[in-house]
Amino acid sequence: MALRARPLTSKQPSESDETLKIIQTDSSDDDEIKDLPKPPSSLPPPSSAPATLRQRAISQTLASTANLANLLPTGTLLAFQLLTPIFTNNGVCDAATRPLTVILLLLLAFSCFLFSFTDSLKTPDGRVFYGIATFKGLWLFDYADETGSTATLPDLSKYKFRFIDAVHAVLSVLVFVSVALRDKNVVNCFYPQPAIEVQEVLDIVPIGIGFICSLLFVVFPTTRHGIGYPISHPK
Repeated sequence: MALRARPLTSKQPSESDETLKIIQTDSSDDDEIKDLPKPPSSLPPPSSAPATLRQRAISQTLASTANLANLLPTGTLLAFQLLTPIFTNNGVCDAATRPLTVILLLLLAFSCFLFSFTDSLKTPDGRVFYGIATFKGLWLFDYADETGSTATLPDLSKYKFRFIDAVHAVLSVLVFVSVALRDKNVVNCFYPQPAIEVQEVLDIVPIGIGFICSLLFVVFPTTRHGIGYPISHPK
């Protein structure tokens, strides 16, 4: 009896084999991805040097402006900021408001001059007295001792008038002038349509005056703490 050859049948891939191949392919792809150079996770922080320099410049500018304002009495500066828009009609002056603005500026400038000669002292019992410097000493405004004794007061002759007080008074007036010339209401009141040369003067002169006066105040500091200034302790 003759035997017939059995036909060969190709083995179909099973689902498990296909799944295994897919897993192997994915793992190989992952290995290839791991072998690639990784991009930086995050960019390096920007250099802080420019920001630091800019912050220092802004801080110095603000400090200079604050120091310039500190050269004026607080009450005078506050009155200037509050009354100037009213007297100048927000920079639109006429024949009536312009003379009133001049009078206001003169009074405020005189207050800067006068307050430079005032001083204050604090007694050991905590009381504060204000006065004006004279050639003999400090003349107190609000001190009234019924017994006539001045035992609780320091030596008032230490507060007498000095030449440096006159210099500080003139510098305070100049600083006030520079602040007034930088105010838009004041400039628009007196120079509504300034020429090019006038505008250049208004832009340069106040800054120059303020800078020079600030340097002089640093070189020749004041020891007075009068009306509108911080209170001084007994000397």
